Amino acid sequence: MTFDWSNPYLTVRTPVFARNVVSTSHPLAAQAGLRMLLAGGNAVDAALAAAAMLTVVEPVYNGLGSDAFAIVWDGREMHGLNASGPAPAAWDVEFFRRRHGEDARGLAVIPVRGWDTVTVPGAVAAWGELHARFGSLPFAHILGPAADTAERGVTIPPVVAAKWGAAVPLLREYPGWAQTFMPNGGAPRTGEKFLFPGAAKLLRRLAEKGAREFYEGDVARTVEDWAKKTGGALTGDDLRAFRPEWTRPLSMKYRGYEVHEIAPNTQGIAALMALGVLKHWDLPSVGGPDSPGVQHLQIESMKLAFADIRRHVGDPASMRVTAEQMLDPAYTAERAKSVDRRRASFPGPGLLPSGGTVYLAAADEKGMMVSYIQSNYMGFGSGIVVPEYGISLQNRGTAFSADPASANVVAPGKRPYHTIIPAFLTENGKPRMSFGVMGGDVQPQGHIQTLIRMLDYRQQPQAACDAPRFKINADFSVNLESRADGALRPALEAMGHTIRVDPVYHGESGAGQFIWRLSDDPDQGYVAASDTRRDGCACGF
Repeated sequence: MTFDWSNPYLTVRTPVFARNVVSTSHPLAAQAGLRMLLAGGNAVDAALAAAAMLTVVEPVYNGLGSDAFAIVWDGREMHGLNASGPAPAAWDVEFFRRRHGEDARGLAVIPVRGWDTVTVPGAVAAWGELHARFGSLPFAHILGPAADTAERGVTIPPVVAAKWGAAVPLLREYPGWAQTFMPNGGAPRTGEKFLFPGAAKLLRRLAEKGAREFYEGDVARTVEDWAKKTGGALTGDDLRAFRPEWTRPLSMKYRGYEVHEIAPNTQGIAALMALGVLKHWDLPSVGGPDSPGVQHLQIESMKLAFADIRRHVGDPASMRVTAEQMLDPAYTAERAKSVDRRRASFPGPGLLPSGGTVYLAAADEKGMMVSYIQSNYMGFGSGIVVPEYGISLQNRGTAFSADPASANVVAPGKRPYHTIIPAFLTENGKPRMSFGVMGGDVQPQGHIQTLIRMLDYRQQPQAACDAPRFKINADFSVNLESRADGALRPALEAMGHTIRVDPVYHGESGAGQFIWRLSDDPDQGYVAASDTRRDGCACGF
């Protein structure tokens, strides 16, 4: 029988309670992580096994050529990891002007797909760094489930199949893509098996040689040769030079908790800035979590944050203002004063002084908690695939600016502005939640919307995760999910908002995973949630 794989009904999930738990956007990835915990591994082992599996079972959203970020609570303190790769040494504004011409403003054109969007992949280096510092099981054991699945094949679920099919007309002509991702002349359909022999070969090689093989060994030479053959600027020197950066996450106090995000070059600071504005209102006194007044304040606060980060955020070495200046309480208080509680605005940046994606969470009974994210950026990334090893390369370079006045202007060895952001919540310096929301610019918006539901309205994690969301677009119009309260759209339009409605639940409003620690004693366990907008699950024991 051939089923109709669409579901006209909302599926209700209940939160998962366990002492050891993994929450991801695909069940096989969650189970791969759980296998590590059952084998005596820790939360980092589980997160890495899940991350490797996601490159196989959800290649639309991430791959072996992705970037990654992580926040780890090791049982005593917090660590941040920035594994976003830099631009090739050959890239500068003139490189793009020569290759792609100029736009109507006279700025060099940076393409959306192809080799001239490929920055150095960071995800495999992240795996190596996290394993070296925190892993307890052998690296080969951690990569084993993903390698086995790539070799034997994975059956494709509905959401992945739909995204895969949409990519075919966009990417089929790019080097290596059709060879790898159109095994029978098209995208695999729901219920079909996809074999990924190149990824299996690479995962087994990494298991034998270690993560640096990707950057210094035969794998790196193969990537370099493919770039030379098919028109890429990425070189072996670019790969060899890359190392992830351990960093201290930024934080913002909110309702008695501390919210933590990776510092720029990511957009995590936008969530903190919006919360810094929102904490100047007692939201429950304004209305319920779905009321027009509360939704309006969140939208306006997020607009202010986006206006600032679009002007000021990039590689920190090129930023003219610091993250600390952007999060200064006096500054966020001043921005809060500019919000009109009854009217929509179209804000610009404040006057500061100069100066796809997959997400997963894991936690273990000893108190280690992991918030981890990796992404190709847009679906399947650049469209470039190194077929021998199944490496689909990200298109993160398209996020650079060609404007010399921008903090995010493209330059050799520079990291681009990044949308993917893991997050973490502490209370009085103790761990409370690892969480994240996938989906481009929706990520900081998803962070604040779910946190407000949990911290201001005491909604449990699965309810906060599944609740309707808004999404602010680049032009400050607002998308609402079709299942939002019917009175919300006209009320927001009356305030001056331009509203669009996403007709499908699996639309553009992101998807999250949440693990909340129930007490200071990790033996009491955790409660975990996985977003119904994707094919994932939370599981534990």
